[in-house]
Amino acid sequence: MSDPDAAVCNLYGVIQDKSMYGKIVKGIERSTFVIDAEGRVAKIYRKVKVAGHARAVLDDL
Repeated sequence: MSDPDAAVCNLYGVIQDKSMYGKIVKGIERSTFVIDAEGRVAKIYRKVKVAGHARAVLDDL
């Protein structure tokens, strides 16, 4: 998915302040949103770490 104007990122609240080399910058918080069959957000994973994340999501599903 492409979100060049950050519209979807803003809707989901994933643009956060981050620290990079001692400076505060805006960045995307790595997150996963599980959407159910009715189009509702069923589960949210915030501050996702890559290692083990896919397995955790599959286990929850």
